Amino acid sequence: MRSNNGLTSYILRRALNPLASNQTHQSSNGLSSVIQQNQQHYNLQRLAFYSNTSRNSSSGSKWWLPHLGQYTRKAVSVGIAGAVSFSILASSLISSEQDLLAKEPPKPEFLPKEVVLYQYEACPFCNKVKAFLDYYDIPYKVVEVNPLSKKEIKWSEYKKVPILTVDGEHLVDSSDIIDKLGAKIHPKKAVVSDSDGETEEKKWRGWVDSHLVHVLSPNIYRNSSEALESFDYITSNGNFSYTEKITVKYAGAVAMYFVSKKLKKKYNITDERAALYEAAETWVDALDGREFLGGPKPNLADLAVFGVLRPIRYLRSGKDMVEHTHIGDWYSRMEGVVGDSCRIKA
Repeated sequence: MRSNNGLTSYILRRALNPLASNQTHQSSNGLSSVIQQNQQHYNLQRLAFYSNTSRNSSSGSKWWLPHLGQYTRKAVSVGIAGAVSFSILASSLISSEQDLLAKEPPKPEFLPKEVVLYQYEACPFCNKVKAFLDYYDIPYKVVEVNPLSKKEIKWSEYKKVPILTVDGEHLVDSSDIIDKLGAKIHPKKAVVSDSDGETEEKKWRGWVDSHLVHVLSPNIYRNSSEALESFDYITSNGNFSYTEKITVKYAGAVAMYFVSKKLKKKYNITDERAALYEAAETWVDALDGREFLGGPKPNLADLAVFGVLRPIRYLRSGKDMVEHTHIGDWYSRMEGVVGDSCRIKA
């Protein structure tokens, strides 16, 4: 189920923003016109009210009373008509926006019967896959992998996450998983296209994997307190025993703190937060005023950016990012259209 608050907020912004699209622009102008007309009708109704009041008052001025009967009837009639028109217009506008934002779930015959994701809760690549599954309403089970022992994927030759099993088939590497699963659920869509939209989408999906994800770890594990905050989030959402939670939280936080320092040096990051803010603004600039990179609906690049940012959004680093950049509005729209998780609770 889609997040109602996020969707409603997005619809209202679209309705009231004359630059959103030509259709919405025209609808907004019509909406403004109806509002102005209703204000005029309201003023006439006030005039009629005072007219009727004055008829029954011995102290009221009566020089204009003979003219008010026709205005009273017209004001009430036109006022009701205006209210009905406003209601119909608003309802139609919201309905069209809901249709515009409607998801495209797979047809029943193409929906996988069993999907299992082996993951780390805070892994950006795992969350990229989850954003795709959630957007396309594909139910999935989650197996939380212990980042120290990795016992849950002992059976696999591939020792990284995410690993996605789809009806017994093992898929690895987040981008490859999304491409192959996308071909399964929408087999009629062309896998490769030379259109400008597809080229742009591919470019920014590559940017997510080659740049954006690399600025996240230095921010998530920037210092000991933020590293512990992150692993507290990880262990709270994973299937760990009490002993495992303590071990993973503290040992993992220490290990990732030092790993993040190596990553910072490897990718020539001098200021973690500045790098994160710059990446966020780079994405906003790429939108170029559009609701999503895909236009009226998110494309795979939108889902990739949203997915990798989702695990940090409500950590200290994510809160700082939203506070100091312009990415917050786009992120809220994405929360609305992606909706609730399709994860199957154990």
